[in-house]
Amino acid sequence: MSGREGHATLRGSPPVKRRRIKDVAASIRQRLLQEAQTSKRPFNELLQYFAMERFLYRLSSSQHSSAFVLKGALMMTAWRVAVTRPTKDIDLLGQVANEVERVVAMIKDVCTQEVEADGLEFDPDSAQGERITEEAEYEGVRVRFRASLGTARVSMQVDVGFGDAVIPKPVLADYPVILELPAPRLRGYTRESSIAEKFHTMARRGLLNSRMRNYFDIWVLSRQFDFQGKVLAKAIGETFVRRGLAVPSSPVALTKEFAEDASKAAQWKGFLRKTKLEHAPQDLVEVVEALADFLGPVAAALGKGQKFDLQWMAPGPWSSS
Repeated sequence: MSGREGHATLRGSPPVKRRRIKDVAASIRQRLLQEAQTSKRPFNELLQYFAMERFLYRLSSSQHSSAFVLKGALMMTAWRVAVTRPTKDIDLLGQVANEVERVVAMIKDVCTQEVEADGLEFDPDSAQGERITEEAEYEGVRVRFRASLGTARVSMQVDVGFGDAVIPKPVLADYPVILELPAPRLRGYTRESSIAEKFHTMARRGLLNSRMRNYFDIWVLSRQFDFQGKVLAKAIGETFVRRGLAVPSSPVALTKEFAEDASKAAQWKGFLRKTKLEHAPQDLVEVVEALADFLGPVAAALGKGQKFDLQWMAPGPWSSS
């Protein structure tokens, strides 16, 4: 690896060390190619997931592990959800100061964390931070940086949100690994809080909502997992309070009007094409009806200030036992 190709962390490294890193990277790349062929996944997609997995391992091994909670699409992978949508981002809840410089410094530190050789190098000098805008799903800090596996380059993005409470409390999760390497073990979001935040975005944006991934995520979670109504209601209620919005008893996002809107149907079709989710419902109406059955009774109770203590046994409906 030449000085131009290498990262700053390798400048001045002994030739033997550089050669060893290069050999490990070549071996890992070959194993990933074999895994891509076996799983019939695109190599670049698998490489992206491998890089995110190994960054999470560095985070879990670092002094900063207690400062973050994993959320978003990668948490769906940690839950072993049967059908997941592809992602290129790592979403975290930050339990530190909401400051760009502070978060960037922590990400840089994680990039240099010493771990078992996995062939990957994360370039701390490439890390650039910015504010996540109000148009995004949440306000916070976004950090972009580069990683490499030999000559293969990977663009990394970490989005950090702040201020939300996780209900029930975060639990330690073992993130699944692609190859036989040590697994990241870090605090993760609960399904209830994940649903609550996605539902808040849907309710807040109403007919303007174009984030079809939220509809898919809640749909697949409700198909696969059981829920206690009082826990889900608590998560939704507290999330809406923290974000300054009353829970609507009849959210537009769960109505026939939304489901049959031509532009929304087109957005759903576009989402399915982009994500290549073959096992998701092709008709948005089916998804919205399923979400109305799942979230509608909870929203109705919260909107009226009533308790909700039913049980959801996947794939539903709600029942008293």
